[in-house]
Amino acid sequence: PNLVHMVPKDEDELQDMMYTAMLHEGPSAIRYPRGTGPGAPVKEQPARIEIGVAEVVQDGHDVAIWGLGAMLPEAMRLAEMLEGEGFSAAVVNPRFAKPVDRECVAELGRRCGLMVTLEDHVLAGGFGSAVLETLNELELSVPLVRVGWPDEFIEHGKVEALRAKYGLTAEAALERARPYLAAMGSRRMALR
Repeated sequence: PNLVHMVPKDEDELQDMMYTAMLHEGPSAIRYPRGTGPGAPVKEQPARIEIGVAEVVQDGHDVAIWGLGAMLPEAMRLAEMLEGEGFSAAVVNPRFAKPVDRECVAELGRRCGLMVTLEDHVLAGGFGSAVLETLNELELSVPLVRVGWPDEFIEHGKVEALRAKYGLTAEAALERARPYLAAMGSRRMALR
């Protein structure tokens, strides 16, 4: 059986993932950040999560934002910023770094003009790379902006300060997406 690599968005999903890992007949890994979680209430009985199925938190048709684990709040902030500029944004809680939800990637890759992945992980060989490989296998040429840590030593410090310094924020993602958004806006004007 294949390795299942899960990344929870909050404490309740962590409990569900631990339960799912226990039921999975194969190796499982769960990655979660240091420090305290967002404070989500935990239900009495954990639920099994379907392996490899992402959760679409918000639907949209211009930009698809994948906020892996602790980066989901930044994905939601990015969606808000994009909507303020007139773009419809889908937000996805991928849940699984492996396997990637191919059906969700396919659906959003066909519909949206841009994809953004946000991960609290090194970019090289990370979740964004897996989404890029999936897009390539599906022969979808939608641009992808990957936001994550550089493949270098990161000094110790407060998470928020380090994320700001290395560009793991909604603001940094928006700036990196600007050239693609400008092209999307130009196409919209041409269609009118």
